Amino acid sequence: MKTSISTVTIAGDLSEKLAAIAAAGFDGIEIFEQDFIAFDGSPADVGKMVRDHGLTIDLFQPLRDFEGLPEDLRRRAFDRIERKFDLMQELDCDLLLVSSTNHPKALGGIDRMSSDFHELGERAASRNLRIGYEARAWGKHVNDYRDAWEVVRRADHRCVGLILDSFHTLARGSDLNPIRSIPGDRIFHVQLADAPKIEMNLEYLSRHFRTMPGEGDLPLVDFMSAVATTGYAGPLSLEILNDQFRAGSPRVIAVDGKRSLLFLMDQVRRTASDVTTELTPPPMPPRVPVEGVEFIEFTASDKDIAGLETTLATLGFNAIAKHKLKDVTLWRQGDINLVINADKDGFAHSAYIMHGLSVCDIGLMVENAGAAVDRARVLGASLFSQKRGEAELDIPAVRGVSGSVLHFLDKVSDLAEVWDSEFQALTNNTQNHETGLTRIDHIAQVTNFEEMQTWTLFYDAIFDVEKSPMVDVADPSGLVHSRAIQSRDGNFRLTLNGAETHRTLAGRFVADSFGSSVQHLAFATDDLLNTAKKLTSNGFEALKVPNNYYSDLVTRFDLEPEFLAALKAANAFYDEDETGAYLQLYSRPHSDGFFFEIVERRGAFNCYGTSNAPYRTAAQKRSSRAPSVPRR
Repeated sequence: MKTSISTVTIAGDLSEKLAAIAAAGFDGIEIFEQDFIAFDGSPADVGKMVRDHGLTIDLFQPLRDFEGLPEDLRRRAFDRIERKFDLMQELDCDLLLVSSTNHPKALGGIDRMSSDFHELGERAASRNLRIGYEARAWGKHVNDYRDAWEVVRRADHRCVGLILDSFHTLARGSDLNPIRSIPGDRIFHVQLADAPKIEMNLEYLSRHFRTMPGEGDLPLVDFMSAVATTGYAGPLSLEILNDQFRAGSPRVIAVDGKRSLLFLMDQVRRTASDVTTELTPPPMPPRVPVEGVEFIEFTASDKDIAGLETTLATLGFNAIAKHKLKDVTLWRQGDINLVINADKDGFAHSAYIMHGLSVCDIGLMVENAGAAVDRARVLGASLFSQKRGEAELDIPAVRGVSGSVLHFLDKVSDLAEVWDSEFQALTNNTQNHETGLTRIDHIAQVTNFEEMQTWTLFYDAIFDVEKSPMVDVADPSGLVHSRAIQSRDGNFRLTLNGAETHRTLAGRFVADSFGSSVQHLAFATDDLLNTAKKLTSNGFEALKVPNNYYSDLVTRFDLEPEFLAALKAANAFYDEDETGAYLQLYSRPHSDGFFFEIVERRGAFNCYGTSNAPYRTAAQKRSSRAPSVPRR
């Protein structure tokens, strides 16, 4: 499987782009003409620089407005291409992309265009070069790959072939079955891009909103399954035009791109029976089912512990065990394991220096921990390890959002015995009153908005999860973009929230915690109103909800007066749909904006109370301006 990427996809100057592309493990590039023009060096210098990075130049692009022109313009078009041929030979690139014309004077006509390409093929052959014809979705005469293939077929020249572009094909909703009848050796190049399903001019959508495969809504698996049946054996290349990518990190974008190609072709391999060896990705285990969250680890210092322990005690957690070798304490309620790590050595301490008191580690219970880390490794995740003590298990792990850690545990090995093997029970712990919390309902991670696609792809590619459409969550100071990722049975739920401005609650948290990833933890209960009473008895201080919220709530839902009064007394939010209902209450936010949430799901309710977000964030901002509460 040869992977390639257009230089237009990556931010930076050409040297920065090549370094990032090579480091991500790509085999080749498409060189975008603007990148070459802006480079201060000869074509030979560019070619050498590419080869020095271990890359090949698989395509030179773009060339437009060539075919079907009146005679005077036709002559000039051929002269122009001869100059491109000179350049390509100096670059050591043998394939030129020609996009279907949009020239206002283009005459069209299959025979006229085929004749143009036959002559162009003759000229290319004399230089040992090739021509690839691509149908742009907004082309004047050719806007469908089937028409482009007919032009190529009639041109009948060994140096003229078809270039298939997933965006131009799928954004138009073209039938994919005819691809299967195209001989694979007549397809010279395949370009891949995804995109969101939004009503927009196709040219504008293409130039600004393409995404990596798997980050949008187009059926790329179906597209590549069709291509795989042809016997095509050339490069699979990314051509992503996206304003956000142009301003992003070259390294991150390149890694995302390689991961997206591997993930795509792994899906194709598992659904199509006739994928050629040339299109087969490296072997990897299938996406790994997540059975739940086994633990959440906080990093803390001595001065933070008292406040955090007080908060956990009011929530009903009990300190039940101490690590045998480290200053690490296990707190538990129901199936929830919270770890406080105050050790002065290792990763957790480094995370504390960077972020302060924060969540630094998430332990996921998966079907097979070894398979999870193997798949993550193939897909470019950064593996994590640190020095272990004699009694500590070798739990596989990778780096997660903002440099945090994800540990993988399972029940098929000894990893699930970590609490017995590494921890010693506390015999003199004070038992607090439990409040009915049963498990972790969801983890809310926050990133800068431009990182959301990266981490969505990360979770989706490694784990057997489903992702919801992105939604906009209103904050009094702006919008936060949110997407839920969860296992099919709902035992693992995660929300990714992308902040565009530091004025929002999420954006301020990212800034104040220097990029800490987890802004809040949501604990599940079977009876929120009863849990609320127990929380109050423990001294828990809930976020104050204004009376106006409940006055409005009664106009939106048919609630019994007694139930409404109970919600109000508990400072609980409420939402419902045809599947069930959702009750939620919150702690007051701590100094950096971290908070806890308690939720009850009734029926099959599968959302997160998004409609309550504007009122919740407004209340949290008011609370933040009130006298401070102890830092967690």
